[in-house]
Amino acid sequence: MVSQKVVIKNPTGLHLRPAGILCKEAMQYKSLITFMYRGNTANAKSVLSVLGACIKCGDEIEFICDGVDEEQALKALVDAVESGLGE
Repeated sequence: MVSQKVVIKNPTGLHLRPAGILCKEAMQYKSLITFMYRGNTANAKSVLSVLGACIKCGDEIEFICDGVDEEQALKALVDAVESGLGE
């Protein structure tokens, strides 16, 4: 299991489009991918879980990846968030 914290840079937070991009990226990996935000755990492969977390710009989340491709998954998700998730 690996984990890393990352700060959301999108000016509007994780609304539908960036949440969809995040989930699409997470679904490319076999590992269980979740994230922690304000003490709650959410499934990074579920758009509804990501949207339900109500993550705003400047919020910090911690990705947790557990599985055969956990290292690659974690790096890809952190890179995606740091690049702005297409915005």
